[in-house]
This record gives sequence, structure tokens and C-alpha cells, in this order.
Amino acid sequence: MPDLAPATPAAPTATPTHCPYCALQCGMSLRGGADAVEVVERADFPVNRGALCGKGRTAPALLSSRVRLTEPLVRRHATGRLEPATWEEALETIAAGLQRTRTVHGPDAVGVFGGGGLTNEKAYALGKFARVVLGTSQIDYNGRFCMSSAAAAHQRAFGLDRGLPFPLEDIPRAGCVILVGSNLAETMPPALRYLTELRENGGKLIVVDPRRTRTAEQADLHLAPRPGTDLALALGLLHVVVAEGRTDEAFIQDRTSGWGEARAAVMAHWPELVERLTGVGVPQLREAVRLFCEADSGMVLTARGPEQQSKGTDTVSAWINLCLATGRAGRPLSGYGCLTGQGNGQGGREHGQKADQLPGYRKLDDPAARAHVARVWGVEPETLPGPGRSAYELLDALGGDVRSLLLMGSNPVVSAPHAGHVEERLRSLDFLAVADVVLSETAALADVVLPVTQWAEETGTTTNLEGRVLLRLRAVSPPPGVRSDLEVLGGLASLLGHEKGFPSDPEEVFDELRRASAGGPADYSGITYGRIAAENGVFWPCPETTAEPDGPGSAEPTALGHEGPPLAEPATTGAGQAPAALPGIAAGPDGPAGRAPHPGTPRLFLERFATPDGRARFIAVAHRAAAEETDEAYPVLLTTGRVVSQYQSGAQTRRVDELNAAAPGPFVELHPMLAERLGALEGEPLAVVSRRGRAVGPARITAGIRPDTVFMPFHWPGEGRVNSVTNPALDPTSRMPEFKVCAVRVERVEQQP
Repeated sequence: MPDLAPATPAAPTATPTHCPYCALQCGMSLRGGADAVEVVERADFPVNRGALCGKGRTAPALLSSRVRLTEPLVRRHATGRLEPATWEEALETIAAGLQRTRTVHGPDAVGVFGGGGLTNEKAYALGKFARVVLGTSQIDYNGRFCMSSAAAAHQRAFGLDRGLPFPLEDIPRAGCVILVGSNLAETMPPALRYLTELRENGGKLIVVDPRRTRTAEQADLHLAPRPGTDLALALGLLHVVVAEGRTDEAFIQDRTSGWGEARAAVMAHWPELVERLTGVGVPQLREAVRLFCEADSGMVLTARGPEQQSKGTDTVSAWINLCLATGRAGRPLSGYGCLTGQGNGQGGREHGQKADQLPGYRKLDDPAARAHVARVWGVEPETLPGPGRSAYELLDALGGDVRSLLLMGSNPVVSAPHAGHVEERLRSLDFLAVADVVLSETAALADVVLPVTQWAEETGTTTNLEGRVLLRLRAVSPPPGVRSDLEVLGGLASLLGHEKGFPSDPEEVFDELRRASAGGPADYSGITYGRIAAENGVFWPCPETTAEPDGPGSAEPTALGHEGPPLAEPATTGAGQAPAALPGIAAGPDGPAGRAPHPGTPRLFLERFATPDGRARFIAVAHRAAAEETDEAYPVLLTTGRVVSQYQSGAQTRRVDELNAAAPGPFVELHPMLAERLGALEGEPLAVVSRRGRAVGPARITAGIRPDTVFMPFHWPGEGRVNSVTNPALDPTSRMPEFKVCAVRVERVEQQP
């Protein structure tokens, strides 16, 4: 079973907040202070109902001054070392470094790199700072490495990107769920209960993964395709649907477009061909189709497995096509969804820290969007720079076109593909400034490091994988010498000539974000701190008021889905069950002129899709090979992922003793047949070598992985850094790197006597 347990029952004095880790944003409460903070149960929050994984339970360990940064550091030229400095010196050094680059090389020589763990307020302020203060187009964030392929496919098919178009509570009531490339039992343990309840309710679970993970063990049917062939698998399943006459012709006729072209592309992927490409047998393909189509309702949920590929957008589009062709979209208890990974991966891609976006999920190259946001910011639209480089392309440009970098909340030395090359590019910069909670491997390379507040020490909002906007409340005071990211941006803006426009109060920033998002796809204008606290989160889109009947905007986002409470009988896990308000947070206002406030949109697309004609769009796609296939020199495929007791680059979790005891280091998972060919023994060090680099870890031999594939988790630096090996080949649409498949050879490592 996954590492999952209820927290201590809550005391009246506990402060309600949310976990700092994954996109579930599990509810928890905190009590105590300084180095004695305790996590207590918050059973009223519907996503996790009080349960937490080991990472959530131990999150307060990072609040200790023993493991985190507590004072600014500046690299001294005399020693070459990072040494303590005052805040004034640190901020002045950063401002001078950024301004020097702008003066000598131009504004686009300055880069900004954000993170999917930043709150909505910080992500918004960072994007505004880059475009208004620095005037640079060169901003992106590490969320590009997480959900960008699913986001692009969402936009192509539905006209709107929100991770899940329905609340998690709908999953157990579906008839069949296909889970593609996700190991929820380890990446989001509290969410596994939804799959358990699905099966208890008589629903069927199909898991697609090259490994027999803890999650796959729960499935009614496990499909184990060759890494890099998820696209072929989805096309093969849809071919069987068509051949067996299982399409929903009425739904296709009434609510979609583009089926003719998509159908023609699908028919080139007959089952026997797909079996040869994927290794999934034709009987399994037919059984998967039977389970999915004979259920009353169905969902397809994808995660990083199919998305982190150089064809990730097309792969997700193929799975969406399967939903559309069978009428499993835009209906209750059905649809396609993406299991967003990072804590604010959803909100982080909505409000301006992505290379091509403005707040409210507006497009940076849209004149109307530029005009609207420019008015909110008090600048002229023509002063806003255009779209910039994507995340990996920005990192690859460091030391060349991009000479200085401001980085917040990311650790690309460990998390980026082709990480050895990225580390070299970071070292080649003229100037690097990092704001972080801990001295990460990336921060250790910086010229200036700023210690900033973290989850429990600040108030701010995040948006979880459901599109539910949540409020984290400050529960403890940060150590002396630590400031918030908002204070950092305000201080730098002032030094660079912008004394106004960058407040440090998060609620003031959020109110500006609301105005900037108003009328955009991700409309937060009707969401306030008071409403979030009173309703246990508010689902976007949420304009300030409901549309007037038959008036302007009546077919706008409010008509995309079901507003307000659950569709069936009231569920015990729905929104709106928190206390009426929390201490210090006022209830939200009514709508203007007596009009009712918008209730938010838990379920999207039930009436129409967000495309101009209201129809979902089929996208014609065809299978193509991975960017790098196996050959004689590199005969094995590598895939990567996470383990339950670590998170992302490990910068935080590797500093928690309990988590390190459970997952002390990397490993190489391989099949007994491959181990026998290599002469490898359990626990013996193995090297995984690609054209780009090498990673080493002890052998973990299991029959639960394909014989042609090895797996390594990506949480560690040093010789176990698997991203030294991974391929930076990019998806042409999403610019997602191909983390999930590359060609390698596996070698035994000679052990020193």
C-alpha cells in the first residue's frame, strides 16, 4: 500500500492550509511555531479527506532553520565562494547585474525562469516583472516540463486547458477509467482512493504503463506498451472502436468537427500493426475497447508518461479522439483529463510566467489581450515584448543570447533534460541570481542567492489539478532574514526604476490578478480570498457575475459546463462544505447591482466546448517513432519517473530524514532477462549510458518491467542524475522535451576493492 495515513486530529487553534507538494494540494492544518510545527487533520477538505502521504506529513521539517536558507548569499570575487550578505547588498547586486546586461546586450539578454510551485500571486508578479520592469520576452518556467503537451492538446480539441474538466469526486462514479502513464500510488497517494472506490462501485480500471507499478496492480487490465508508442496504442484502440461499430455517431454529428480526417488517419493503424509497434497483443486491445465502450460512462486520464515525448501533443490528441469518438466527453462522468503534477502547475501556466502567455490564459500575441493587460498594468500595449523561448530553449541559450538569469523556485541542474549541458550553460552566464528556500544544486552556482518564504510562512493561492483555486494561509513566521518572493520583486523593481506596481501584500496582488484575468479563458475575476475560504475553493472559470439571460456573454465560459453543486445527489466530498469564513478572511462580495455572483464551474463542456462553434475538434494524427530509437550501440530504452518518498528534483525532500530513509538514492530497475544478459546482480551498481551522459545506480531486478526497458527515478544529483542521460528533443507544438524515452546501454560498474 502507498505511504498514506490520516494526520493528527485538528485542534481549534490550527491554521487551515494546503500541502506544498503535488497538484492535489491536499488540505491540512498546522499548529505550533518555530521548529515545533505539527500537521493536523483537515477532514473537511474534499480532495484528500484528511489523509496525507509521507511528504505531506513531514513537510514542516523544511521550516527548520537547520535545513533552509536564512540569509542572503553573495559570491565574493576574492574567494569565489558564496558568503553571507545584507539584503540591501544582495538586491543591489542583482539589480546592477541585470541592468548591466540590459544596457550592454539589450533586454532580451536577460532571462527569467519560474516554477510550477510558485503561488498564483508570485507567478503573476514574476511575469509582470519580466515584461514591465526588464522588458524581456525571455521568460518561461519548469512547468513546461510537466503539463505542456496536455495543455496544447486541450487547446486544440476543446479551446480551453484545465487539467481536469470535472472534480476528482466524479472519478469513482465513472463506468471505466483508462489511466495512461501515471503511477498515482507513488506520485499522488491520496488520489489512489478514487480508483479503489471506482472498482468498489463496479467500475473498470485500465492502466497503461511499461512497468507493473503499484497503480497497475490495482487494474482490471494492464497494458504495457514499449516506451514511446503510446500514440500508436491510442490509434489502435480507436481503430478497433471503428471496426467494431462502437462509435457514437450522434455525438460525433452534434458536438464535434473533423471526424472524417481523424478517422482516415486512424484506419492506417490496424491492430496487428499496433501490436508490432507497442508489444500489446491484439486480444488485449480488443478487451480494452470492450471495457471502455460497454461502460455507461468513461474517462481517459493521462500524466507524464505519454506527455513527456517529442510527440506528446499528438499522443494526447489521440487519446482525446478516443473519448470524442465514443461520446465520452462533454457528458456527466465522462471526459479526458490531465493529472497535473506540480503544486501550482495549473495556476502557474495561467497567469503569465509562460513564454507566450499573459494573465487569464491570454495569448501574448493577441492584440486585444495585450491591450487589456496593459491597461491593468498602466503601460502601453506596444511596450510589452512578444513571445519568447520555451523552457529548454531558454536554458540552452544561456551564456549565448541570454547573458543573465533571474531564477525562482526551480532546480534545472537536476530536473532539466540533458542536465550536464544545462549545468554548463548556467555556469557560462555573466550573472545568475536565484531565490529559493534551500541551497539547491542550481542555487549553488549563483552569484547571488536570496532566502525566501515557503508555503506555511506566507499567504497565497494555488490552483489544483481540478481547476479549484485554493488559499494557503500563513501559519508561522519565517526566520529573521527571510523575505517573500513578492518582497524580492518589489525591491528589485524599485531599484530598477519602478517604485509602484509591485506590492508585497498577496491579497492586493491577487485582486490585480483578478482584474487582469477578467474576460480571459482562465477568468478569476469572481474569486476572492473570502470566497475561497468559505467554499473550500472555487473552480474557474468564475467571472464576477453570472451572465444575463440571452445577453452578451451568455455563451461565454459560464455556459461551458455545470455551475455550482454536483450533478447527482449531494456528495459528501463536494465543494462548499468549509466553515462560512476563516479568521481574518472576509466573505466574498455579492455581484454588482444585485446580480448573483458566479458560482464557479466544477464541470466544463456539458453544454458546449470552448471553441468558436462550440464543437470539440478531432485532430488527425499518425504514429511516428521516438526522436531516438534503439540501435546496436544503445539497445535498451530508458524511461524515468518518481518514487513515493521524493519529489521532483529532491531539493526539498532530500533534506527530510524520514523521506531519505525510505528512498535514500537512485536505482536502475531492470527485467531479470536483461540482468541475466548483463550478468548483473541485485544491488550491484549499473551505469545507464546515452549519447549525452551517464547515470549510475544499484540494480533493482523485477519482472514488473519490460525486458527491453530500464527505469530510473530523477530526484538525485551527482552520478545518479538520470537527466544527464535524457533526450532534450522537443515536441514541435508544446516544446516539451522527451524525458520518457531514449536509447541507452546498460553496463556493470567495476567496484573498488
